[in-house]
Amino acid sequence: MRRRASQVTGAAALTFATAVLLAGCFGGAPSPSDSARPSPDASTPPTAVEPLVLQPDASADENLPFFDQVNTGVVAANAAAGGRDFIDALVAAGFDKAAMSVTADQTTLGEPADSIQFAVAFQGACLVGQYGPKSGGYHGAVRPVLGDGGCLIGQTRPIDW
Repeated sequence: MRRRASQVTGAAALTFATAVLLAGCFGGAPSPSDSARPSPDASTPPTAVEPLVLQPDASADENLPFFDQVNTGVVAANAAAGGRDFIDALVAAGFDKAAMSVTADQTTLGEPADSIQFAVAFQGACLVGQYGPKSGGYHGAVRPVLGDGGCLIGQTRPIDW
C-alpha cells in the first residue's frame, strides 16, 4: 500500500513539474521575436470575406458551400425552421423551386419530425440538406440522382406555395 502511495505522489510531482515547464514555454514575458511583429494598424480595415454566390454553370460539388451557407443562415435565424423555411431561402438564393423536394415537418401522428430533408436537383446531382433535433444539427451533401430522377427516398410533400 505504501509503495502505491509513493507511486501516486511521484506521478503527481512529475505532472506538476511538466506543467510548470510548459507554462514557461507558452507564457511569460514577450520574446524579441514578439516585439518584431508589426502591430495591427487601426487605419487598416479588416479584410472582408466575400459572400458565396450561386454558380449556375458550376457543378453541385462546387455549389455545396453556397447551399450550406444558405441553410445554416436559415438555422441561425430560426432554430425551429421547417421545410418551407429552407425551400423559401433556397429559392430566394436563386435555386430552381421546380427542382426541389422536401419531406414533411410532422409525422403521420402529428408529432414534429425528428428531422427533415430537402434537396435540389442540380447539374445532374442532388444538393441534399437535413436538419432536425435528432440529426445533430444541419448537414449538407451532394448525392447522386436516384433511379426515379428524384433526390429523396420516400414520401415528399408538394411544394405548392
